[in-house]
Amino acid sequence: MTAWQWTGTGNPLTEATVPVPSPGPGEVLLRVRAAGMCHSDVGELDEPSWAANIHQCPITLGHEIAGDVIVVGPGVTGVAVGDRCGVHPLGATVPGYGRDGGYAAYHLAPATDLVPLPDGLSYELGALGTDAGMTSHHGVAVVAGVRAGDRVGIIGLGGLGQVGARIAVLLGAEVHAADPSPAARELGESLGVTRVVADAAELAGAGLDSVIDFAGFGSTAQAAVRAIRVGGTVVMIGMGAHTSELVTADVIHQKAVIRGSSGGTKSDIEAVYRYLADGRITPVVERLTFDQVPEGIDRLRDGRVTGRLVVSM
Repeated sequence: MTAWQWTGTGNPLTEATVPVPSPGPGEVLLRVRAAGMCHSDVGELDEPSWAANIHQCPITLGHEIAGDVIVVGPGVTGVAVGDRCGVHPLGATVPGYGRDGGYAAYHLAPATDLVPLPDGLSYELGALGTDAGMTSHHGVAVVAGVRAGDRVGIIGLGGLGQVGARIAVLLGAEVHAADPSPAARELGESLGVTRVVADAAELAGAGLDSVIDFAGFGSTAQAAVRAIRVGGTVVMIGMGAHTSELVTADVIHQKAVIRGSSGGTKSDIEAVYRYLADGRITPVVERLTFDQVPEGIDRLRDGRVTGRLVVSM
């Protein structure tokens, strides 16, 4: 089968022919139906620091995966051929980092990492929900602990931020968002957001209970600190830049609680799947073909994506 692979930092994505794997004890083989594209794919390809987390070379990229079980390995229970599943991307081993990922026709996964797709949920949304959905839900609902009546800021309305903003709305929060893209701001208004501004700095003085930064570009963390109430929480998720500017005095006087959030759990994926299945979350999704994976990487690298790219197999 053909796979899109990482062959070392700084190298272009490589198209390779690889064997179809066979499941061992506790594993299943999935026919990949959809694979979401994530900006972390660009990080793997471009940033030397990411190589420490990649455990084989070459390795097939793609960590947002949904498909059908076609072979069940020895000792697997509770999973049957034909089951429609997403794959928890932070389970036993991480696809695209610890084992071959989903930019291929077939994917080998630990059975314990599977999350059933609800009836009627598309493979594309199932793939998106495994990471973009999981990470957004975990950051908003678990780490920030957003509750009904909270006043919440969302910085960045891209693939994760749009989902995070909608989750905050569904949890009953009053949501204020920021994104420089006119298209993203228009999208934010359709999500039930109370206010959308172009610059996160415009949220200063809003006295928000929490701000979730899905952008992570230089000054956004500082903008978040200035937007919270005294004792409020800033959750950092986005990694648009490797360093952030913070004014020490602002952090101290705001008594800011600054927390990092990465990934999530199967419970987060299940919660997002329920939202997606009943139509309460309808993310913007652009479908690409398998041959367009390199094009998708280039668009993510250049910031030319509104919403989420998903490769349909």
